[in-house]
Amino acid sequence: MMVADPYTYRIGWSAEDAEFIGTCVEFPSLSWLDEDEDAAFRGIRKLVRETVADMTAAGEAVPQPISLRPFSGKFQVRTTPEIHRRLTIEAAEAQVSLNRLVNSKLLG
Repeated sequence: MMVADPYTYRIGWSAEDAEFIGTCVEFPSLSWLDEDEDAAFRGIRKLVRETVADMTAAGEAVPQPISLRPFSGKFQVRTTPEIHRRLTIEAAEAQVSLNRLVNSKLLG
């Protein structure tokens, strides 16, 4: 039985290495290169599992997977007064809240 892996992985192409590179967001110092995309994914997952096991055995704190972190749905963004004013005007013209306008812009 395979245990679900809660970490966040990315597979991309490394032009410099001419291979696929697997990375893990929660472990930015780790990567795995392979000429096969699926093998790069399997490799980085194996490396993360081994790293978590080593850290646990050494009594070190293991990064919490982003997928398991609680999120409130709130975060604060600081901007200039000019941008704040411009966004407020744009929201008023669109007859939506500033929050709704910013959310739509974040979704792009």
